[in-house]
Amino acid sequence: MSRTSPHEHFRRTELSRRGLLKTAGGLTAAVALGGATVAPTAHAAPATFTHPGMLHNAGDINRAKVKAAAGTDPWLSGWNRLTANSHSQSTWTPNPQATIIRGGTGENYGTLYNDIAAAYQNALRWRVGGTEANAACAAKILNAWSSKLTTVTGNADRFLAAGIYGWEFANAAELMRDYDAFDLAAFQQMMVDVFYPINNSFLTVHNGACITNYWANWDLCTMASIMAIGILCDDGAKYDQAVTYFKSGAGNGSIAHAVPFLYTDPDGYALGQWQESGRDQGHTMMGMGQLGAICEMAWNQGDDLYSYDSRRFMKAAQYVAKYNLGSDVPYTTYSWGTGQTCSYSEQTVIASGSRGQVRPVWAMLHYHYNRRLYLDDKYISAMAYSVAPEGGGGDYGSTSGGYDQLGFGTLMYAK
Repeated sequence: MSRTSPHEHFRRTELSRRGLLKTAGGLTAAVALGGATVAPTAHAAPATFTHPGMLHNAGDINRAKVKAAAGTDPWLSGWNRLTANSHSQSTWTPNPQATIIRGGTGENYGTLYNDIAAAYQNALRWRVGGTEANAACAAKILNAWSSKLTTVTGNADRFLAAGIYGWEFANAAELMRDYDAFDLAAFQQMMVDVFYPINNSFLTVHNGACITNYWANWDLCTMASIMAIGILCDDGAKYDQAVTYFKSGAGNGSIAHAVPFLYTDPDGYALGQWQESGRDQGHTMMGMGQLGAICEMAWNQGDDLYSYDSRRFMKAAQYVAKYNLGSDVPYTTYSWGTGQTCSYSEQTVIASGSRGQVRPVWAMLHYHYNRRLYLDDKYISAMAYSVAPEGGGGDYGSTSGGYDQLGFGTLMYAK
């Protein structure tokens, strides 16, 4: 078994499809090395953003549309999971609030995450199934919130709300951006005025805490929101802010901090210990969803963060999947500074809490690594098939954890 410390220098390798297009004048050019495709590195947001270009691109949507209509599995099973969800119905009535509170007195953030799930699922039904009633419903939900929401507040958990619901809300809007009844400009303004300032504040000063105080997911949902807002608003600076933090940010959401230890298991598979593995397994799988969303959104804008740093994220996903499938994985004591004074804390063993929890985050990862890149993703694929077909918000309980990801990966990513 081999292990590398996060304090060692890691060789950075990036695959950039956008870099290929730039250097080849729009023609695909790459060099095959050992079966891998290596492309020049790009460091800036695209001159023109691709739309739709967050969790789903036009090809994803068309494939799901064709396959579901033909009654072909697994797309049909994914489609049936979508249409059976109560949030996917065109009769959904939005309940917008001027102020959303997460943490502390007067919490009402459940109203927001339920409406986001409904907006996204109705938008998906329209994009895949072509039903006008679902489009009208999605637009109604998005317009209702952009015309009313002015504040996201609460205790420190407000940063989670602004992050998770920021990137999810922007993804619903991205699917609807060309629909005439949707007020895109008003929604963009809400994202910039209400969500981004909280996102930016957290990523910049981390609520005044020690830089290692907050778990990886806090950074990740914030980065995802900033990236999604950048894409939605064609704002290259915001997009670049998220990509730069992924590569070199000081907090636990940057890739080397999120995956601090690397191993090779007895079967030869590369594994990466996740930063929250000593905490509980529900949050480790949440991390797969948050970082997966960042990588997929970047992929659809021409940046391959999935493969950054010798596919460090894939190694983490393999590690998390293997452990949650019931197998043993290596674990190195994880230590960090907490609070405002960086008081020492450590976790000496991997946590078994929530082990095997089902979250709809695996199809995206499996179909990328195995079907786009043709890699052996043994543990990721086993996890993906064990939870298929994936549902979404409303299918995994009523608490916020069931809404930390948008889901429906079987329908939208199967290849």
